[in-house]
Amino acid sequence: MKVITIDDSSTMRRIIKNTLKRIGYGDEILEAENGKEALDILASNDVDLIITDWNMPVMDGLTFVKKIRSDHKYDDIPIIMVTTEAAKEDIITALKAGVNNYIVKPFTPQVLKEKIEAVLGLKD
Repeated sequence: MKVITIDDSSTMRRIIKNTLKRIGYGDEILEAENGKEALDILASNDVDLIITDWNMPVMDGLTFVKKIRSDHKYDDIPIIMVTTEAAKEDIITALKAGVNNYIVKPFTPQVLKEKIEAVLGLKD
């Protein structure tokens, strides 16, 4: 499975990468520092899952999600937003933009695993 993790924090990308490997989803992990960089990577790679932060410079996660959801060739790729934005309104905004699931930082490996399984349809 090919996953792209998008976060302006290299530490957070490393945490997500290591967690994905530990929970069995670390076959191939691509990284981007912001939404614009992620768009460039998506243009030349087929990915199975997108894990994105919300707050990033250049292009934030919400703008990124809206942009790829408007391009219907990416409709089948599940998106999980991992962010510090915990307000109910923020979660609703992200879901309306096209995010499939939402994780509030900090999170445990078990939470990430459960959210991935949910968006991939591996869990009831």
